[in-house]
Formats: sequence, C-alpha cells, structure tokens
Amino acid sequence: MTAAQRCGVVRDVLQDERRPVANETNLVIEVVWSSVPVDLSKFFVIGISTRALFDLSKEDRIFREQGLKAFSDYQLEHEDDLLPKGTGFALAEAILRLNSVAPGKRKAEVVVMSRNSANTCLRIFNSTEHYGLDVTRAALTGGAPLAPYLDAFDVDLFLSADEADVQAAANAGIAAGLIQQAPQNESRPVDQLRIAFDGDAVLFSGESERIYQEQGLEAFLAYETANARKPLPDGPFAKVLRALAILQAFGETAGQDVIRTALVTARNSPAHERVIRTLREWNVRIDEAFFLGGVSKDKVLQAFGAHIFFDDQEVHCQSAAKLVPTARVLARAVEPKPVQAALTPDGSKPRKAVS
Repeated sequence: MTAAQRCGVVRDVLQDERRPVANETNLVIEVVWSSVPVDLSKFFVIGISTRALFDLSKEDRIFREQGLKAFSDYQLEHEDDLLPKGTGFALAEAILRLNSVAPGKRKAEVVVMSRNSANTCLRIFNSTEHYGLDVTRAALTGGAPLAPYLDAFDVDLFLSADEADVQAAANAGIAAGLIQQAPQNESRPVDQLRIAFDGDAVLFSGESERIYQEQGLEAFLAYETANARKPLPDGPFAKVLRALAILQAFGETAGQDVIRTALVTARNSPAHERVIRTLREWNVRIDEAFFLGGVSKDKVLQAFGAHIFFDDQEVHCQSAAKLVPTARVLARAVEPKPVQAALTPDGSKPRKAVS
C-alpha cells in the first residue's frame, strides 16, 4: 500500500459519520496492515518527531508567524513536495538497517510522532517512502502532547525539536534528546550505526557532575578517586547503551559489525578509572573512549563519524552540532539530593570553584 493509499484510508476513517473530522484533534494512528498483534517491547524503538526526522524549519516558521491554518494550508498545497532530511534522519536510517542483518528477524522500529493532524500527514509519508525508510507507524496527536503516548509505543529513545516534549519525556524516565540544527552538507554512510555519548548526566547519573559544578574540579577529582571502585549510578541513557549492546551481539552472531559506540567525555585521569569499572560492572562495551580533559569534542566526533551525539551541556552541543548530528539531553525535573564530596588527599575540605 502506497503512502497516498495509507493516508486515503486515514481520511476515510476521519470522514466516517461515527468519527467526524471535528474530532480529529487527538488522534493516534498506528499504520499497521496486519491482523497479527505486534509487541513493540521486543524491539528497540525510536520515537522521532517530524521536525527531527525532516527539515521543517520553513514550515515551523510559517506556523509560528502565521498560525495553524496557514501551516496546514501550506502542507496540503505542498504535499507532493519531498521534505529535506533532518538531523535525526541518518540515525533512523541506520537503526532500521539492523532489520536487514537477519531476514525475518526485525530488531528495531521507528515511530514517527507529531503534534500535526492526520489531515496533513501525506507529505510525511510520501517523504519516508521516497527515501526508502521502513517506517509504518505514526502517532499524530493534533496538537496534544506526545509524552503520554511514548509508553504506549514502548519507546526506548525519543528525539524531538520541541523542548517541552523532550522535557516531558525525560520527566517520564524515557531517554530523550533535543535535536539541534543539522550540520550543513551532512551525509553519512549507514552500513554501520555510530552513536556517541557524553558520560556524566547522560550514560551515568549527574551526581559527580553536580560536585564539579558546585564545588569545583578539586572536589570532583577527590570524590571520584575515593569512589573509583563504586559503580556510577545509571544515567538517562544507560538503558539505551545496554540495548545497543544486545543489538551488537545480535549482529556479531550474523557475522556483521552493525553498531559502534563511543564515549566522549571531558573527564580525564584520575577520573577515568570509575568510568571503566562501571562499564565492566554493567557488562557492556564501549568501542571507543575519549577522555578529553578539556579538549574540544567536535573534531573527535567528526573523526568518529557519529550518526548522532548525546550531551547534556549546551556549550558542547553547539560546537558538536556544526560537524555531526547532535541532541541535547535535558535533566529530569526532580530536585537532586545533595552529594557529600570526599576530602582532598591532605584531609582538608575541597575548595569551591571560583565563580
């Protein structure tokens, strides 16, 4: 069934007298044409907004400056025009390639999620079909928040250009990234999925980073040295890394190196030891690790060839986004518990950073 036929079915349903178009505002559509139930909890599921998947900057500007009607009219008038690829497109394309590793054994799914209405969906489906993206499911909520539907689709990773939706997802305990503007002339091969992560407040909890922010480098290093053999608590993307490790193992059984991961962190010696021991404790591997100690991350990420990089610091995201697709990780809106820093080697209390 073509994209046009799919949206034709959607419109037929909306125009049924039992479900008038006026009630379209909070509609979730799962475009699946099989009578066999699908358990998405068995897949690695990425929920991605249309503005993360495609470059909708012009359309978003029309919406913000001229309103919903002008936006809807524009989408309908241009529904045969293909959308340019967005920041998250390469990631979606690469993750879906995992399904070709072993025919008949799907491991990943991508769900398009949007606050747009079903009536403006045709351009989205036309574009996914043109680019050959194996995307069959969509949540189109007609202006309603997306976060309540993330659990319904068993989403493991959510990407969006809308900060409110990303924050709501993070608050719900789902790994979520705020997509940054795509690098210019971005084009990356998808034969191997490459994902890079920051460490603190991304893969690991933010407790150590809070010490650094509040008490300075000396206190941070003392705390990490004292706790070197204590595994770091999980951060918001710990489950994502574990899921990727399972997918890596799946690829290896088929004789393919389908995923490569990298840790790109501002930590350096002696704070590296706790990270390495934590990954051992988790029984997951990081293929490449970079302890930069203040060196800029952007060129390392470019050399790695990341399809996407996740970092919680806006300054790192801004520089990285010029060279590789990047998403900022927002902190969960929960008041953090104070962390007691360790004493310095001479037994004195660590000095606070100079503001």
